[in-house]
Amino acid sequence: MFDNLSEKLDKALHVLKGHGQITEINVAETTKEVRRALLDADVNFKIAKEFTNRVKEKALGQNVLTTLQPGQLMVKIVKDELTQLMGGDAEGIDLSGNPSVILMAGLQGSGKTTFSGKLAHFLKTKKTKNPLLVACDVYRPAAIDQLHVVGDQIDVPVFSDKENNDPVALAKAGIAHAKANGHNVVIIDTAGRLAVDERMMTEISNIRNAINPQEILFVVDAMTGQDAVNTAKAFNDVLNFDGVILTKLDGDTRGGAAISIKSVVEKPIKFIGTGEKMDALDVFYPDRMADRILGMGDVISLVERAQEQFDEDEARKIQKKIAKNTFGFDDFLKQIQQIKKMGSMKDLMGMIPGAGKALKGMDIDDDAFKHVEAIIHSMTPEERSNPSKLDASRKKRIAKGSGRTIQEVNQLLKQFNQMGKMMKMMQGGGGKKMMQMMSGLRG
Repeated sequence: MFDNLSEKLDKALHVLKGHGQITEINVAETTKEVRRALLDADVNFKIAKEFTNRVKEKALGQNVLTTLQPGQLMVKIVKDELTQLMGGDAEGIDLSGNPSVILMAGLQGSGKTTFSGKLAHFLKTKKTKNPLLVACDVYRPAAIDQLHVVGDQIDVPVFSDKENNDPVALAKAGIAHAKANGHNVVIIDTAGRLAVDERMMTEISNIRNAINPQEILFVVDAMTGQDAVNTAKAFNDVLNFDGVILTKLDGDTRGGAAISIKSVVEKPIKFIGTGEKMDALDVFYPDRMADRILGMGDVISLVERAQEQFDEDEARKIQKKIAKNTFGFDDFLKQIQQIKKMGSMKDLMGMIPGAGKALKGMDIDDDAFKHVEAIIHSMTPEERSNPSKLDASRKKRIAKGSGRTIQEVNQLLKQFNQMGKMMKMMQGGGGKKMMQMMSGLRG
């Protein structure tokens, strides 16, 4: 996401990143290039112009011209303004009701049903809630079945009634069912249309008035650019929703909707969808997104994801195995599984400062570990426990069984041995310090 914008902003700020002579003309030229980069990213012209005017005003007001490192100060000003443009601070959702009722709204194809499942999964796993999904889309073929499939994937029950064609009655019945069965969050999936129309708006307004939800969330496809912003405004004028959900942000290299939607509707972006899997959902942090747009990565989110997968007991076991020189390929597989649970490889790499620029144009496959797993699974339990037993004939058999080459098997063994040596070296004190650091982070 934001690949094109990041590249163009980097070029725009390049002049001021050095220690050469900085003039008002340079600042003016830079802000002009920043505006052009925003417009190319499908940001509204008025918003882009106001943004660069503020950047220029602050740059000249903070004596950028006379500082020792004008480029750094200019980048900070752009970063702070981007953060404010996208909302300033992250905003959560209101879960105060009993049950808390969340009404989903949006056009057909925006990813509303899938996101309803992602949100239910998020609330269940991260907030220890007991959610119920309610199917109120009575028009789209197989809409109810789709929500049931999503519910089965995340082990969250779905309330539906194919005999009832009244969305308002269905929503009320779903909430009653939640109260009777101990569900403390109700997520109501409503019908969408291919375009904004009066009948749809009236219907969802009637549902809102009947159930008085704690949250109304507008789901929009980020890949539709300025259309996403215009649709958000049309919905907000009728519903006065509480927050925006941007789906398919992983497929949009421009990102104009994420940057300008807050300014247009004056409602925060609360979550973003970053993939197809049910856990591909992130709370939207404007400051972290600004860092990523400017190529600074997002180390905080990366550490948070690592913390979620970090198992202290497992780490101690591995530490003991390394000390006894018994760390094998089964242990290595466990480490791979933990990394895979953290999210897509492309998304993870984008969180590392500078990595996005270095990997530009590279296609990072989510199955990057697939051939490694195939090689390891072709080993016998004894070979996985004792990699030193892997002689030429065994390697040949493993290569054939995994569908890889002997060179790839040798390369994996070489990397495994190098990693083992590095981990062994850390045992002299580094390993203990790492354990202490991870425990501190977890705390």
